[in-house]
Amino acid sequence: MPHRHSALKKIRQDKKRTLRNKKIKSDIKNKIKKFKRLLEEKKAKEAQEQLRLIYSSLDKAAKKKIIHKNLANRKKARLTKLLSKINQTKQ
Repeated sequence: MPHRHSALKKIRQDKKRTLRNKKIKSDIKNKIKKFKRLLEEKKAKEAQEQLRLIYSSLDKAAKKKIIHKNLANRKKARLTKLLSKINQTKQ
């Protein structure tokens, strides 16, 4: 156990930040799962709306350095590719 007040404060801050970061990452994963479920059900319009929400969440997380910006861009590209496949098969 640390002895300094600053070290104790740092531990408290880290716990809060860890919980906040886990929640944000979990929300992103849940949104992606919902998006993939919509794709399986061939609901392209709802999936498009969900993708917009995912983009926003990924960009915010990358801006706050919760996830790396390249990870956010890679996820966005892969999800967009999945949606475009569904749209192509639909036509």
